[in-house]
Amino acid sequence: MSPIARIIEQAKRDPKRIALPEGEDERVLRAAERLVEEGIARPVLVGDEGKLRSLAEEIGCSLEGVEIVDPSKFPRMDEYVARYVEGRPDASEKVARRLMRRPLYFAAMMVKAGDCDGMVGGVASITAAVIRAAGLVIGLREGFSIPSSFFIMHIEGCPYGENGSFIYADAGVNVDPSPQELAEIAIASAQSARELLGWEPRVAMLSFSTKGSAAHPLVDKVLEALRIAKEKAPDLMIDGEFQADAAIVPEIAKRKVKEESPVAGRANVLIFPDLNSGNIAYKLTQYLAGAEAYGPIFQGFSKPVNDLSRGASVQDIIGVVAVTVVQAQRQA
Repeated sequence: MSPIARIIEQAKRDPKRIALPEGEDERVLRAAERLVEEGIARPVLVGDEGKLRSLAEEIGCSLEGVEIVDPSKFPRMDEYVARYVEGRPDASEKVARRLMRRPLYFAAMMVKAGDCDGMVGGVASITAAVIRAAGLVIGLREGFSIPSSFFIMHIEGCPYGENGSFIYADAGVNVDPSPQELAEIAIASAQSARELLGWEPRVAMLSFSTKGSAAHPLVDKVLEALRIAKEKAPDLMIDGEFQADAAIVPEIAKRKVKEESPVAGRANVLIFPDLNSGNIAYKLTQYLAGAEAYGPIFQGFSKPVNDLSRGASVQDIIGVVAVTVVQAQRQA
């Protein structure tokens, strides 16, 4: 069973209310219908109710059991505006009200206010827009200085990683993380692997060099991130720097890594040095290896918020909503 299949089964045990701010996209409506049918989540569509019902009828999609919240008719809008302004001396009520009319920001406030347990967006919005809404409204979890993201990758029949499954991070948010930020991404991703997937994380810090095979400032950045991560999380199984093959293939690790390593050839959490490498790797794995790819799944926000690729399928949406449900279960 793939990690997502297990997550979907876990989600069904205690379905949570998940806000979906892009209901005018046909894929979201079809996903909402199936989420209700399969008992995975209690979807809450945010948007113009008339438009949503009209589109659902047009495509033959049932919205039975799907809640719709229309920001323009929401009776507690003043409360949401006040919540946004609170603690922001520079924020005006006028600006707050304008933001709360936008589905992404309204959905984020539903989560902040406890009216929903999580939020999933991104099929019609760029990742930066989802992050901006979540950052401004929901804020970061204590102990985090940045949000970051990971993808759950599963390659059927692959002998590497966690029975063919991996976490790829950060493949969606941080363009060129500093050593400090890269260390935080590594620690957060290990925590996500343990809490969400039940894995014992084995974290590889990736590079074009393996244990000093190349000398370059970009390698130094990865080594400094590794040092910081070990200092902050001394019990974490983390090592590097590794080329990708040395990180996941035992036979190659034996040839390239001469010292004792709990990670070399066994990694299930892959930390990429920047967004270029992470994003390229996940898309190549998805399309050339036929991998299931779910994400970007956010980490670092105080409540569950997740993003979707604009190319996401209905099944992708269902998978990421299930992840969000399980994240909410863990926080409950």
